[in-house]
Amino acid sequence: MRSRLVVLTLTLYLAFAVIGCTSKPPASSGNDMNNQQSADNAGAGGTTTSPGPAANTAPATAPAPEVKAPEPVKPAVVPAGTALTVRLGETLSSKTSQDGQSFTGTLVNPVEAGGATVIPAGSSVSGTVVSAKSAGRFKGESLLTLRLDTITVKGTQRTIQTSTVSSGQKGKGKRTATMIGGGAGAGALIGGIAGGGKGAAIGALVGGGAGTAGAGLTGNRDVSFGAESAVTFKLSAPLEIPR
Repeated sequence: MRSRLVVLTLTLYLAFAVIGCTSKPPASSGNDMNNQQSADNAGAGGTTTSPGPAANTAPATAPAPEVKAPEPVKPAVVPAGTALTVRLGETLSSKTSQDGQSFTGTLVNPVEAGGATVIPAGSSVSGTVVSAKSAGRFKGESLLTLRLDTITVKGTQRTIQTSTVSSGQKGKGKRTATMIGGGAGAGALIGGIAGGGKGAAIGALVGGGAGTAGAGLTGNRDVSFGAESAVTFKLSAPLEIPR
């Protein structure tokens, strides 16, 4: 009887031991599943990363104030009608000059606009002989007509439009000297009588605002403007000069 009880007790103990071993899950089963899932993701081209610390974000800065471009400086405008007194650099004659011939000179007086000098004295100018008619070819009548075409300001040559200045003599010896748009005045006449050089200066002084100075009369009734003669033209259109 006692041996049966011992056998039964051992049998029950073994049975419980076997049941306990078979019901307990393997310790590494969870890790194996995770490793298997990671391997599957890596095989599919995915990556697994552990969450990192939150990135630091800088506080938003206020936009920079808009900078306005400075307004362009408006050019100085020399109005139409402004007188340009020019000292010729060469002698021009109705007998020897040709239509379309160019000539040069320099500005005698500075030109102002807006209370400031915009074209200094001594600025270079160039012009054209519009007409040169010799007395010997036109029934004793002679005519010499000039105009300005350009003026150089601050190293830049600028195109200008001016009135023409004319000096001539009719067949019977009656001399005329005019600036288109206005008479030449006493300065041109006295300058013509004295003839070039000093005569030009005398004519300019006596005539004041005369249209021409230094218009001379040659022996065969041809007219000329001698070198260094002062001739006054007028702008027929406004001239813009950058400041």
